[in-house]
Amino acid sequence: MTRQHSSFDPGYSPLFPVVSFNAGRRKGGMADDLETTGRLPIGGTPRRHRVRFEIRMLSLALFAGLPAVVVTVLLLWLDDHASPTRWTLTFLVLAFWLGAAFTLRSHLVYPLQTLSNLLGALREEDYSLRAREARTDDALGEVMLEVNALSDTLRGQRLGTLEATALLRKVVEEIDVAVFSFDHEHRLRLVNPAGERLVGVPDERALGLTAAELGLEDCLAGEAAKTLDRTFPGGSGRWDVRRSTFRESGMPHELLVLTDLSRPLREEERQAWQRLIRVIGHELNNSLAPIKSMAGTLDMMLKRQPRPDDWEDDLRRGLEVIEARAAALSRFLDAYARLARLPKPKWQTVDSVELMRRVVQLETRMAITMAPGPDLTLRADPDQLEQLLINLLRNAVDAALQTGGGVSVAWTRLSDRLEVCIRDEGPGLSNTTNLFVPFFTTKPTGSGIGLVLSRQIAEAHGGTLTLENRKDRAGCEARLRLPLHQPTATVEESTHNAIAS
Repeated sequence: MTRQHSSFDPGYSPLFPVVSFNAGRRKGGMADDLETTGRLPIGGTPRRHRVRFEIRMLSLALFAGLPAVVVTVLLLWLDDHASPTRWTLTFLVLAFWLGAAFTLRSHLVYPLQTLSNLLGALREEDYSLRAREARTDDALGEVMLEVNALSDTLRGQRLGTLEATALLRKVVEEIDVAVFSFDHEHRLRLVNPAGERLVGVPDERALGLTAAELGLEDCLAGEAAKTLDRTFPGGSGRWDVRRSTFRESGMPHELLVLTDLSRPLREEERQAWQRLIRVIGHELNNSLAPIKSMAGTLDMMLKRQPRPDDWEDDLRRGLEVIEARAAALSRFLDAYARLARLPKPKWQTVDSVELMRRVVQLETRMAITMAPGPDLTLRADPDQLEQLLINLLRNAVDAALQTGGGVSVAWTRLSDRLEVCIRDEGPGLSNTTNLFVPFFTTKPTGSGIGLVLSRQIAEAHGGTLTLENRKDRAGCEARLRLPLHQPTATVEESTHNAIAS
């Protein structure tokens, strides 16, 4: 079947040859980058070389004026004119014909050469050139307008890319995380200042070295995310290793990021010790100060001669005060030991409806409103989970009894998690900053470890516990979210293992 082509197909129109940029050849100017080529047919056989566009335009102009020139010359030579007049008029007609043809060729070719220069400048990322006589009332002017608009768009995109690249480069240089980039042969292609300090080699010497020569070969093997205990020329300790792949110029590359975990862990440990010492010191001072004062009073009383008649009663009351404060200090130490020795969960299958019903029945001070919820099963420690919910429910009832309000319990499923919501109609939370600080309490008889233990239990199960004031009315809202399946590792265990190691 013969392929039919529309008259609007520029590849087969004599006025629109197929043009291509020859990137490897530079001669007189950007216009030399254009070369005319024939279009390859479907079978792949190249067509014969076509006539240059300039020659075809000149030929069309000459053929357009040829009939008029022939008729004019014939009339001159057939009419009764003197010979000099015939030759002069014939020369003038031919000169005008050729001049008009070459002028038409120039008017057609010059705008295309200008357009070629503009496109060549865009290709070379030079966006400063602009086309003149770009207007909307002319076909060629509309083309120039579009080229100018394209130049402005590319210029804006290039500036945005340069700014984003500069920002990314600045961030990579400033972050205290070692960043390396290796090619498919595991040769270093990019490194930031933190990476230079880690391997102990400046970038001008490190670039091109293999991962084995830099001591990073084991970081490129195994899992993409892992933790390693390693010693590098620039530091030692526990490192978080992250590895990903990307492509540059069509070739696969690997991005390696090493984060030092030792310093943040040591900082967390230092802050934990500071909090511990501050809390213990506060409680010890609260107990030892009255003991010291009472001991000094009793000593002065025993040294007084003669002793008062009721000195035995005073001595007994003083010893009772000392005993009470010593017992309070003992209870504090027992509570802290309990907080520090939370056992790991014993995983069992727990039914959500039965768990909630059992916890609600344990509260006898007021009737708890329990909204119906889905019957779900989850993997958890039933004893720890029950203790957590009892603590939350007891706090809610304590708050509701102050205002005569009520307490409601509801639970639902969120994706692969169970969410339990306990709302009270009490006065609300006055200080949400220290809710989970050990031994901080607003109750006269509170120990200050209930919420801390509750959060530890929730995190040991891979969940979260949040408390906030209600938005619809006065009161507090506690939300507990737990995974339905046993988590592979929890934040509490990971932190504990990291500090212990």
